[in-house]
Amino acid sequence: MQFVILSVGKMKEKPYRQMADEYIKRLGRFGRFEEMEVPDLSEPEHSSPALEKQVMDREGAAILARIRPSDYVIAMAIRGKMRTSEETAEWLSRCMTTTQGRIVFVIGGSLGLSGEVLARANESFSMSPMTFPHQLAKVMLLEQVYRAMKITAGERYHK
Repeated sequence: MQFVILSVGKMKEKPYRQMADEYIKRLGRFGRFEEMEVPDLSEPEHSSPALEKQVMDREGAAILARIRPSDYVIAMAIRGKMRTSEETAEWLSRCMTTTQGRIVFVIGGSLGLSGEVLARANESFSMSPMTFPHQLAKVMLLEQVYRAMKITAGERYHK
């Protein structure tokens, strides 16, 4: 199975990069994990809802350009469905058996995901009602996917 973590912005800080690399390495035995990043556009200094929407739409267009028609897309969004680790493992296992294309997790920038990206997503997933920096969100997502894979494989990790 092929997985993609598609995010807005680069991982610039070394500790986050090291943690993400470690989880990607560990996940390698469960499938192919790939990271894709699109540019994080700067917010206008004197922002307005209209200008913010323009930024989100441009980031969204860059995201959508990386998504294939056959991809199963999961938007990481505050208003998405929250699951326990065990529920995540069960859900991800189902996704892996029913999905023909890649499973693509999408993490937005500081303004969130555009309406077009949310509309394209097959579903939305939330780790918390709180907002996290995209670098931390990526590491948290990778850790949760790793945890789910370990649970599915019947291996000890989640306790």
